[in-house]
Amino acid sequence: MTDEVTEPTEHRATHHRTVLISGASVAGPALAYWLSRYGYRPTVVELAPALRSGGFAVDFRGAAHRTVLERMGILEAVERHATGTGPATTFIDDQGRQMAALPPEFAAGELEILRSDLSRLLYDHSLAPGGGGPTPEYLFNDSLTSLSQTAEGVHATFERSAPRTFDLVVGADGLHSTVRRLAFGPESDFVSHLGYYVAAWDLPESATDLAARPVGYNEPGRLATVGRTPRRAREAGYTGEVFCVFASDDALLHDRRTGDPRSRKKAIAQAYEGAGWRTQELIDTLWDTDSLYFDSISRVDVPRWSTGRIALLGDAAYGATLGGMGTGSAIIGAYVLAGELAMADGDHSTAFTRYEQKLRPYATQCQQGGRSTGEFLAPPTQEALSARNAALNDPATITAMLQQGHDISAAIHLDDYPSRLTHRIPTPATRS
Repeated sequence: MTDEVTEPTEHRATHHRTVLISGASVAGPALAYWLSRYGYRPTVVELAPALRSGGFAVDFRGAAHRTVLERMGILEAVERHATGTGPATTFIDDQGRQMAALPPEFAAGELEILRSDLSRLLYDHSLAPGGGGPTPEYLFNDSLTSLSQTAEGVHATFERSAPRTFDLVVGADGLHSTVRRLAFGPESDFVSHLGYYVAAWDLPESATDLAARPVGYNEPGRLATVGRTPRRAREAGYTGEVFCVFASDDALLHDRRTGDPRSRKKAIAQAYEGAGWRTQELIDTLWDTDSLYFDSISRVDVPRWSTGRIALLGDAAYGATLGGMGTGSAIIGAYVLAGELAMADGDHSTAFTRYEQKLRPYATQCQQGGRSTGEFLAPPTQEALSARNAALNDPATITAMLQQGHDISAAIHLDDYPSRLTHRIPTPATRS
């Protein structure tokens, strides 16, 4: 854990300041775009050798999400890459009979896009000449190994790159944040496992009939669904995907970075032993896949989002694996953090405080959905499962749940930083 340095307030011209951002998924490139636009020099370090492909679809909902996408200039691009609205997911019994249905907008929000598509759009946009300021630098296939704060900045060492010192560091590296571990403390201090795990993988071409329609099969404590993402249906060789949620308190599974893929697959298979319907056929497709996503359903709670010159953003600060509107919150968080840094004209202490004051109530409210996601998707008892299905069969309940999600996602006032900071935004010709 780094030592927080007490230092006098230092006002330095924004365009001289360097910021290291860990993570190149969603929050990282979004922050790099805004910081560059305001004259900062961002460097983004990413563990993966390239932008990640595949993965979940993510969604945006409500005026606040759309406003930030519009101010970034990528709303139309996100709309063009939207997954498209598919049919409702039908929950069935072991004989294939319908028990309930989940409307597509329940999971997909108002605007759904594959995480990989969104990451690529944000990355490309951050590098586009129209952004204005210095071009962000991306360091792929690398990771931080230490952070040490001094009165002059934050000295960072890397697995592969040479050590460097930055004015500021931001951890936008997800639920299992390296920056949070190095600067704030061990993951166990901040990440709470909520008793469930989630897994997803692509089906092989030989399993086309399994994805003929989107269905979900439940037994107490476990859910297996199969279906197709409309946008991906145009991909060569794409058949569909499996999505599983199951209850487990096994702490050994908690950290997705440990263990080999085979051991994770074995844990998933064991969780579905004896399950009815065609679940075993779905699990059989797991062994040869190289597209497995697997993680705990967890929630992140960090008492303070910054320490000295280091701050956290997105899932690293206020994440929830599922149901916490994490993508929308990350986009809004990047917008607010960059805006406050520019407004503070180099006073990171003031900027970090304002960023947290403005965003924490909103992020905390968004996180609440993550607490119950596992139990909603895979109710722990037959009684709870029957109650969930009854709720899904009640149009009034569905309408109320959708409205609640919309209201939560919109419950933040967004300052118009781009308009207020027009005089600090470099022209495209100054981009280096």
